[in-house]
Amino acid sequence: MSNVAASPVPMKPIKDPQPSVDRIDDLAKRILNGDIYLPKFQREFVWERSQVIDLLDSVARNYPIGSILLWQSRQELRSEGRIADLEIAQPKPDYPVNYLLDGQQRLSSICGALYWRGGDPASPWNVVYDLKARSFLHLDTMEEPPLHQMRLNRIPDPATFFQHVGLLESSGQKELAEAAKELFNRFKDYKVATVTLGDMPLVDVAPIFERINSTGTRLTIVDLMRAATWSPDFDLVDSIDAIREVLAKKSFEGIDRKAILRNVSAAVGGAFTVESIDDLRKLKPAVLKSATADTAEGYKRAVDFLSTHIKVPSFAVVPYTNQVVVLAEIMRLVPTPTAPQWRAVESWFWRSGISGYFSGWNSGMMAADLAGVVDFANGKLDALNMGFHESSPSAWSSRTFRGNNAHSKILAIILAYQHPKDLLTGQAIDVDKALAWQNNKEFHHVFPQAFLRTKGVASSRISSLANMVYLSSASNKLISDRAPSEYMAKLLSEHGSDARSWLASNLIDDAAIDAALADDYDAFLAARANLINERARIQAGWAISE
Repeated sequence: MSNVAASPVPMKPIKDPQPSVDRIDDLAKRILNGDIYLPKFQREFVWERSQVIDLLDSVARNYPIGSILLWQSRQELRSEGRIADLEIAQPKPDYPVNYLLDGQQRLSSICGALYWRGGDPASPWNVVYDLKARSFLHLDTMEEPPLHQMRLNRIPDPATFFQHVGLLESSGQKELAEAAKELFNRFKDYKVATVTLGDMPLVDVAPIFERINSTGTRLTIVDLMRAATWSPDFDLVDSIDAIREVLAKKSFEGIDRKAILRNVSAAVGGAFTVESIDDLRKLKPAVLKSATADTAEGYKRAVDFLSTHIKVPSFAVVPYTNQVVVLAEIMRLVPTPTAPQWRAVESWFWRSGISGYFSGWNSGMMAADLAGVVDFANGKLDALNMGFHESSPSAWSSRTFRGNNAHSKILAIILAYQHPKDLLTGQAIDVDKALAWQNNKEFHHVFPQAFLRTKGVASSRISSLANMVYLSSASNKLISDRAPSEYMAKLLSEHGSDARSWLASNLIDDAAIDAALADDYDAFLAARANLINERARIQAGWAISE
């Protein structure tokens, strides 16, 4: 069935966001007739049947279903030609046009249920309203349902609808006839808030969407670029997801699409910025396919480097996502580094992480990093040194241990390099298990939390990085809330030099031990922070190991 309507009179472009209140039936018609287009953000209609029923029920009960966001633009985005098995009008040649950004699944459901004329009994639009039960349900047959069940696609055709109402009235079912009229009026009169964005640049649309949207669904620059670059033989999201699937097999599934998209942009000669990403829509599919293939190779090598050279077993322990972006570009341009280059890359990883360089990665830094990577690929060994500032002991004493904190992850990796032993038993810690980073259950306090609370220490200081060690749950329970002076004195008395070596493997030196034996928390933090910082500087190449 074709629903292509004659092209409407070209619209006058708008500049500022325009709010309006529209009947949902009118919005659905505009999709059907080609006045509103559905950009290819998803491969296909993705809602579950239960979600369709819930939405229809909300309209019937006059419950709010959220606002709709349109983008009136001259940008050319690929649009859907079908909603499941409902054919909709194809894009018209004149611009600007209205793209539906927020509300695709909701308006698709209304449009499909009201205007479906297909013949597939398994269609998500094969929906009826049970006038007795006052509820919607899907049918699995094309046969005419009982009189008390009305197909929803009769509502747009008043003649057919009221013929059904007449049959209800003539059969003495006036109450059901009134329920049918009420349903008809609800779908004809139901209104939603609509905001239409003006013809702004593609990269400006996503952040506005995220600010306006209240449904919990995020529209990202990746979604927009998928619609802008889509062709029958290239799908940007599919290509990026193929990279992510490979990385997931190596426990690096946490790398998001936008990060990889930055690398695709760099691989075509652009930059890491969203402005450069926008230029991808100007390229031919063959160029984009080649760039994503090159990006995939860069990411594979980057993950191999992290797991073998840095001993990071999963993405969860990488301090910063954008470290991987730059690393993947290094590995794309330098597929087989020399020994000096490997050392330079390792130093870059540690220095950029420890200094917190990527905590505020802006466009200027992106440009400098990309230029540095290119220079490095051309033989300048020091090109990756972006002037990272050296760490200080306060970085480890003042920061709190948290699962999403970069320095917490760096501490975990540094401790893993020491081959730590359990404080009470001397058993080797299963570092791989600890670095799986699942709720950080392998990390515990040297000065117990309960003990420090009795001393009035603030919660943020209790979980100072310098107070955290790898420790088995069993040993942690044995320590419980005991004062360090008690459990550590007993440990040293029973195990002597062995105990000191176990403590040393957790970067607890004699100065820190003496502070613990005196229950002096401030002195302990200072001593241990000094030692952790010394190890961090050695890893980064800022100091030489003695």
